[in-house]
Formats: sequence, C-alpha cells, structure tokens
Amino acid sequence: MHRAHTAFSLALSPMAHKNFATWLLNSSSSKKLFKASAAAAVRTYNSAAAEPFANGSTATYVEEMYNAWLRDPSSVHTSWDAYFRSNSYVSPPNLAPVQANTLPLTAFNFGGAVGGAAPDSKTIDDHLAVQAIIRSYQSRGHLASDLDPLGILTREKTVCKDGLARRANEDVLRQHSGFLFGEQDMERQFKLPSTTFIGGDEASLPLKEILNRLENVYCNKIGVEFMFINSLEQCNWIRKRFETPGVLNFSPEEKRLILARLTRATGFEAFLAKKYSSEKRFGLEGCEIMIPALKEIIDVSTELGVESVIMGMPHRGRLNTLANVCRKPLNQIFTQFAGLEAADDGSGDVKYHLGTYIERLNRVTNKNIRLAVVANPSHLEAVDPVVQGKTRAEQFYRGDQEGKKVMSILIHGDAAFCGQGVVYETMHLSDLPDYTTHGTIHVVANNQIGFTTDPRFSRSSPYCTDVARVVNAPIFHVNADDPEAVMHVCKVAAEWRATFHKDCVIDLVGYRRNGHNEIDEPMFTQPLMYQKIRKHKNCLDLYADKLIAEGTCTAEEGKSVAAKYENICEEAFALAKTETHVKYKDWLDSPWSGFFEGKDPLKVAPTGLKEETLIHIGNRFSSPPPNAAEFVIHKGLMRVLAARKAMVDEKMADWALGEAMAFGSLLKEGIHVRLSGQDVERGTFSHRHHVLHHQLVDKATYNSLQHMYPDQAPYSVSNSSLSEYAVLGFEHGYSMTNPNALVLWEAQFGDFSNTAQSIIDQFISSGQSKWVRQSGLVMLLPHGMEGMGPEHSSCRLERFLQMSSDDPDYFPPESDDFAIRQLHDINWIVANCTTPGNYFHIMRRQIAMPFRKPLILCTPKSLLRHPEAKSPFSEMSEGSEFQRIIPDRGAAGENPSNVKKVVFCSGRVYYDLTKHRAEKKLESDIAIVRVEQISPFPFDLVKEQANLYANADLVWAQEEHKNQGCWTYVQPRFLTALNHTRDV
Repeated sequence: MHRAHTAFSLALSPMAHKNFATWLLNSSSSKKLFKASAAAAVRTYNSAAAEPFANGSTATYVEEMYNAWLRDPSSVHTSWDAYFRSNSYVSPPNLAPVQANTLPLTAFNFGGAVGGAAPDSKTIDDHLAVQAIIRSYQSRGHLASDLDPLGILTREKTVCKDGLARRANEDVLRQHSGFLFGEQDMERQFKLPSTTFIGGDEASLPLKEILNRLENVYCNKIGVEFMFINSLEQCNWIRKRFETPGVLNFSPEEKRLILARLTRATGFEAFLAKKYSSEKRFGLEGCEIMIPALKEIIDVSTELGVESVIMGMPHRGRLNTLANVCRKPLNQIFTQFAGLEAADDGSGDVKYHLGTYIERLNRVTNKNIRLAVVANPSHLEAVDPVVQGKTRAEQFYRGDQEGKKVMSILIHGDAAFCGQGVVYETMHLSDLPDYTTHGTIHVVANNQIGFTTDPRFSRSSPYCTDVARVVNAPIFHVNADDPEAVMHVCKVAAEWRATFHKDCVIDLVGYRRNGHNEIDEPMFTQPLMYQKIRKHKNCLDLYADKLIAEGTCTAEEGKSVAAKYENICEEAFALAKTETHVKYKDWLDSPWSGFFEGKDPLKVAPTGLKEETLIHIGNRFSSPPPNAAEFVIHKGLMRVLAARKAMVDEKMADWALGEAMAFGSLLKEGIHVRLSGQDVERGTFSHRHHVLHHQLVDKATYNSLQHMYPDQAPYSVSNSSLSEYAVLGFEHGYSMTNPNALVLWEAQFGDFSNTAQSIIDQFISSGQSKWVRQSGLVMLLPHGMEGMGPEHSSCRLERFLQMSSDDPDYFPPESDDFAIRQLHDINWIVANCTTPGNYFHIMRRQIAMPFRKPLILCTPKSLLRHPEAKSPFSEMSEGSEFQRIIPDRGAAGENPSNVKKVVFCSGRVYYDLTKHRAEKKLESDIAIVRVEQISPFPFDLVKEQANLYANADLVWAQEEHKNQGCWTYVQPRFLTALNHTRDV
C-alpha cells in the first residue's frame, strides 16, 4: 500500500502515464491490491489539509485517466481499462462530477467473457494474474533456469497439474500472483499485455502456451536479470530480444561456423596438453565456448561499426584467446614454452600474462579490426581500469565521442568478479563523463570455483555477477554447454552496447576440467564435483552430436575440421623449434608507431620558453572569463586572479602559476594534457582553480587553460570518483595509448596512493621491464610532515625509492649525456621539487625526452603559498632547464672553502633549514644543497658538490623518520659517489 501511495504522490507528465500504470500493475500481486491502492490514494487526496503538498494532483491524474478511458478505452493501459470496467471508480467529491461508467464493452474480448458483455470479476482477476505471472517469469525466471552444465545447482523437478515437467521453483513463479489455475484453465485464451513479446504477431494465447513460452524463454539454458533496470525502454528492448518466437533459430551455416570455432578452441587446448603436459598454461577446458563467444561479440560489434576492440582478461584462457580470437601467430605462442633467452632487455613475464596487438581482417564481416589484449599481472582484475583508460584514450584520439568505433571487453573469473573491489571501482567509472567508455561487455568465465574455494564460501550474493546491478547493467546467465544459447546472448550483448552504450554482463556458467593449473589436483578439495566432471562430455562433443543428430553436419565433417586445425598447430610447432630467442616486442599491447624512429635516443629537447610565451600564458591564466560582466565568479577567486596578475607583472611565478605555464606551453605545442584525481579542478589545498564556477548558474564553468591559443591541444582536468586503485589504473591505461600526451594523476594526499599499490607495483614500476611497454604517467603526491597526523603527511617516498631499479654501488661513466643515460636506464623517476621553476621544467621534460618514463613527484602543501617558494621567469625562460641538484647560492656557496658543514636535503625541509640557519646566523658556515631528483641518483653532481666543499662535513637532513623518506636510498649512493671523490 505504501508503494502505491508513494507512486500516486508523484506529479507525472502525460508521457509517463502509461509507464506509471504499468509499474502500478506490476507492483501489485492482484487486482484487489491494485483497486485498494488506487482507492486509498483517491481517498487520501480528498483532503488537501492531510497532504497539502499534493494539492489534489493525484486525484486529478486518476480523473484524467478515467475521462480518457471514457473517450477511447484503448488509449489507456489494460490495467486502467480493467479497473474502470469493474465499476469500482468513484469520482472524488472535490472534483467535478463525471459521466457514469456505462461504456459498452463489445469491442473487447476477455477470456471467458461473452461478446458484448462486461467481463466478470473472475475474468479480470485472471487476466491480472496472468500479467503477474508473466512479470514473475521476467523478474525471477533466472532462479529456475538450467544454467549448470554439471547439474549440481539444478533444482529437483516435479510434475504440476497440467502434466508439464516443471521445477518446484517454477511453481513459486506461478503462485507469486496469488492465483492458481487448474487444468481446466490451460486452454483459455488470455490477452497479452504490452510488456511481453512472447506472442509474436498474436495478441492472445492459451494459458498453456503462455506458460510454455515463458518457461522456454526464462527457465531454459538462459537466465536473464534485467527487471531491476529503471528504464521501460531498455526493459522492453531486452524482452523483445529474448521473448520473440524464433530468436534462437540458427541457420545450418551459422551452426557449422559455431562448431568450427568450438573445434579450434578445443583443439588448441588439446594440442597444448599433448605437447606440454607438464607446463602451466591455465587452459580453458570446461569453458571453451568462451572463444566462439568472444568472436561472436566482435563479429556483431564490427558489423555495427566498431573498428578497435581492447580486451582485458586473467590468465585462464589467455593463450587460446591470443591464438583463436586475435589470431596471433601460433609459433610465437609455442616459442614461449621453449625457455629461450630473450632478444630484448627486461625480465619478461610468464606466457599467460602477456598481451598483444593485432590488426587483421574479420572474415565474417569482411571489415578490418584492431584487437589488443592488455598484458596483466597475476593480480586478478587489476587490468580492468587499465583497459578502460586505454579504451577512453583511443576514443579520444579518434574523435569517437559516443564509443561507436572503439570498445572494451573485460573477461573475468567468477570468484574474482565478486571478490575484487577494483571491479566495483571500475564499474562506477562507467557513466562518469570524463571516464566513460560508452559501454563495456563483461564476460565471466564462470568455473563455479575459485582455486579451491566453493562459491558458498567465496561470496555472500546469489550470483557472482551481482555487483553489476549497481550500474543497471543487464546480466545474461547462460549454460556454457549450449553453444547456440551462448551465441544468442553474445549477439544481444553486442547490440545492447551499440544501442544504449552501457555495460552488460555475460555469465558463462561452465566448469574447470583440470585443477587451478594443469598440474594441480582438484580432487583434494572438490571430490564430488570432479567425479561429475570426469564423466561429463565436453561441449564440442555434445554440440557435434546434436548437429549430427539433426542432420546439419556429418561426423566426418567435424573430424575434418579438427584434423585441419591440428595440422596447422603441428606446422607452427615445427616452426617454433627453429627459433633461438624469444622477442618481447612481439607481445607489445600498445605500440607507438613512428615515435622512436628518427630520434636521437639520448637527446632531450629544450624545456625553457620565450618570455613572451610565459607572459601570454600567465595573463590568460590570471584573467576572468571574457564575459566577466555576465559570468559571476566568487569574490575570493577575484582576489586570487588579481594576485596572479600581479605576479605575472613582476615576472614571478608561484606553484599554481608555474604549473599552468607548463601545461599551457605543452598545449600550445600540440600536446594533450589530462589531469585527473580527487578534487583536482580546485586542488585539495585550494590553490589550482583551473575551473571557475558561475555563482548564479548551475554547471556553468570556465577553464582558461582551454582557451590559451586558438589551435591548441585539448586540456582535460577531471575530478574523479573517490577511488585511487581504479582511477590510477585508468590514467595509466590512458598514458599507454599515445606518447604525445602528458597524463597526470594527483592524489588528494600522497599517502592515499597506497590503496592503488597493485597498479604502482605491477604496472607502473615494472611495466617496461615485463612487457616492453613505456608510460609517461605523472603521479603527483602531496607530501610533507606538517602536523596533520599519521595520515595526510607522508606519501611513503621510501616505497617508491625502494622500487627504483638503479644499482646503489654503480657509478655510471661520466660523460656529457650522463643525466639522460640515467633516465633511459631507470624504471621511473622520483623527484621532490622545491621551486615552481623546477616543477615547470620537470613537467615539460616528460615530453621533451625521446622516450617515456613514469614520474613520481612529491608535491608541496605549505609551499603552495610560501612567500619564498617562487621562481622568477628567468628560471623558466630559454636556456634554463631542470636542475637535478640546486646548490647553495648564498654566502656559503660563494666561499666554499670556509664552509664547515654541507647539509643535503630534499623537499620542503629546505625552507625550514634556511630559516633556522638564518636565525643562528650560520649562512657562511653551513651550505644547504637540495637534491631535487632523487632517483636516478645524481652521482655526478653529488661528487661535484663534495669536491667543492672539500673541508666540510657532509650530512643528510630529512623531515621524515630515519626508516622513512630518502635516507635508506641515498645513504649507499652517497658512499658510492664519495668513493669517487675522497676517502671515507
């Protein structure tokens, strides 16, 4: 009653009338409840005092519906029609009287009603019951569907009065409406509501046929979850794709194609099992249908205009996907089993983690397609946001604003899909304007087990896919032993994505024929399941038997396809034996065509700018919107802009201005800049203010960096969801796509980056070594021990330094290209800048380098407004560059022989030290040297400073505890540098 009351209190537009009536019918289990709800609502709104906010609008709405029914009964939904025909409606007294309910009913044929006579109460009740039954099947049919190939989860069957075999749970479906029909009702005709398509061209069906069709659609090999979606259009779209008679009919040619694809998928696993019986390969046995499923998704998507597909997946089935979906040369796959030495630098990775990039012709659609499988570590689901970021970037660079040309497919394991939080974080990016990829198709290879853990111990939800419900993604469960059902679901999923550009999920319910890997013994922990699996025929044999029985193909044809594919594998196997090395570059998932060609690998382009450029950018950045008279900005921001303008006039820059000049100059040069993270538009510390908000108009904004030059590159600054793991992974994926872009992720506070540790460890720090994949991603981590407590202080700098790949005991050969060689050889750069000028240069150096390296940058908090933390334009103009070390430029630096102590430090503690030194009047006795680039370590410049202050003691100072910060990293490297200088 409460739901009906709430519904009636809504002020609905005329276009919503029919939808509302549909909802009201479907939310009531019988006509009685429907009538009671409507009557109660009308009675409630007789008193405006009781519900003053309603103002009688609901009673007016019912009255309008009644008047429309009087004029034309077909103009209202059948639920309203039935209600008004029952003579239950009474006009509320505060409205004008209406004509009595005397409309002839000769035009309508309800089951059991004599032509020309009004239907009796039972007829109306029965029709409403049938509608409730239909809705029950649509809502809950998946609970009774036959999804498990092993039959472990299938409900016991029983026989109902009508003689049809039905499961006990299906009786619950029929009883949900509160009505039970007897055998005598099975042949009665019932008019079908507009919310079902089971009739096809027929407007009414016998009850027996209605139940049979609903049973076949919703309780067979496909279970559809979609009724939680709050869009009638989308629900009806799905209903039509599954309920329309004949949708599961396949032509003989289509069936033979499915069989051929399934034969190759099964044959590949069998070949590997025969040739490499003792190797881990994480095969797909038990869910081989995933390969034809992926190919069907790609075929349909290609036909609908998609030109590029980016896939992310775990280890299981990866080799099969590379071989039979991407069509990677088989000899390259087999070579990975040989244990050969690599022809490239780096550590490489195990074969079932590797990715690839392929451009090929789709033979089914005769269109070219680009396929990328992104390399993935052992951390399940970690690749999800990386794929989304790469997809978004490709869409951006192609101008694909609706996702019609580039799409992503994410393949999951059942235990990981419900167990890994990054799945939830990634899904919540799906509809955010600056992160959406306009629909992802998720395919769950559901083995019904996670390593050794049963589902009942690995999740609290009924399905492993329930996480998708939070973003209104339809979920298509399907028995993996029914290839035709799987193909239909894949076709629907691809069409859904192309139509609505939203996520959807395909749950391929199969099994895992072997253990977690091929040398694992599953009988230790799942003995009963694996007894069933040992006796269970594989999907290929089941489908081949079906097609042979129906005459679609012969046994010889099936054997011929299998033999032909095995010959292909044997030839590739023989070719693989001739290889002497493996080539990591053959497995690159994000090639940068032409980027490295024609460049001096050890030359950095200048990062200084003409002063006129700095002034132009500064003036634009400090100016209010051009229509300032109409665009009202906050008074506090007017003061910020005025202060910026004053600095530009003085040719000085603070942190925000230095950053803007770096961004603006790169945009001028055609370099796309993307800044992402929590609250980055304003900045955590209210210093950036790249997006100005109109104080009187909602969603009216102005971003001056988007209007620096008429032909500049795009600038994107995006407040992210409150996620680090997924958003950092997303930006990493974005940075992989195009080297000519500066992609930055800023943590709200530096220590918050530790919730993204998997992305940092498995992708950013090691991606080039494992997968020959470069990235120029910048991580901005606010850092400083400034009394804000255990959190909000340290970005855990020591962790990043610990993962730096340089040797602390090796002093590289000194030469003119010492610095760039260090950058080339390191896995990433770690820095802690103390001036806006150096921040400006290190940002621009990310693009000026002839290669790409991730940059981990400790950024300041108090220095954002520190009066001494400013840089003159001369430190950013032509001829200036990034300073790895900033020497002492005061009295100590002018007379180094008189210096007694040299303090090396990094970051904001420099300003504390200079203040304390001044208070003690020790400017001539103590030199303070700033190490701006910590990794790779500036051995040459440290040696130079040590020689300069030959008579002084050398110390290291930091604000962090001794077991944190830079100390454990710099100590052995200082010793190495000093060993090249003097005895220690």
